[in-house]
Amino acid sequence: MKHPELNRPVPLGRRSTALLVTVSALGLVAFGWPLLASPRSALAAHSTDAPWLFAALLPLLLAVVVAQIAEGRSATGGQAGLDAKSIALLGVLAAAGAALRPLGAGTAGLEPTFFLMVLAGRVLGPGFGFVLGNVTLFASALLTGGVGPWLPFQMLAMGWVCLGAGLLPGPASLRGRRELWLLAAYGAVSAELYGLIMDLQGWPYIAGLSSSISFVPGDPFAANLARFVLYHLTTAMGWDLMRCALTAVLCLTLGRAVLLSLRRASRRAAFHAPAGFEPTGGQRKSLVSSEKPKGSGSSTGSPKGIDSPTE
Repeated sequence: MKHPELNRPVPLGRRSTALLVTVSALGLVAFGWPLLASPRSALAAHSTDAPWLFAALLPLLLAVVVAQIAEGRSATGGQAGLDAKSIALLGVLAAAGAALRPLGAGTAGLEPTFFLMVLAGRVLGPGFGFVLGNVTLFASALLTGGVGPWLPFQMLAMGWVCLGAGLLPGPASLRGRRELWLLAAYGAVSAELYGLIMDLQGWPYIAGLSSSISFVPGDPFAANLARFVLYHLTTAMGWDLMRCALTAVLCLTLGRAVLLSLRRASRRAAFHAPAGFEPTGGQRKSLVSSEKPKGSGSSTGSPKGIDSPTE
């Protein structure tokens, strides 16, 4: 059974899609340079500076993408930029996601934020999901004091998680248990990939420890890859697996109720409907009454209902 397709608050135009792909490609370079850089490249020679360079560059790139996505509606003939309803929904979901994150931080890797981000991306689409992932991680970092060079990488990675949820198949036809299992599987895989790529971002920082799992600038790809896999398995994979399990369980148990709420909110918001102001009922009554001919109301000739505050 095919359900009516929901209006999504941030449609992606061709220009915003191209920019998003370009910035994602640059982001992959920022994450993966320890493995991708040639032994003779300048990045290998500046292994201690490169993370800071990318950390300074990524916020600028994210700002450009978010600004362009916000303009995407004008490409489809609608209002330019995020309208008030989209901003309100973005603020509510980002606040909820930011509030959920401290509940699990530091407790065996449990992060219920992933559950909400995956479901919101599924219902509200890849464009809104990408912006939501960025804003949520930024807000949660301000709440928890987790601002550092890793924050732009976290924002980009969570944007990819939400974007991928919006690109899952069957947004208008897949419902029920099959959709919940799809979201549970995607949530578990994306939670592990998020942890894996964030480990890759922080891996060069421990180069000075000179251990068997440290990044060695200039070493061949295979040697550094083996060290990184060992680093991931021995340091953070246990935490990532707990996050995977929690995300899948929450999708299967609470997913239906949250999906219904998000879809109801999206339908009632009517993002594609033009916003406008109409006179209230009382104002319309006053306007109609003022057009009545004199003598039809009070003895003074004033329209009935305007000059009689007791009525």
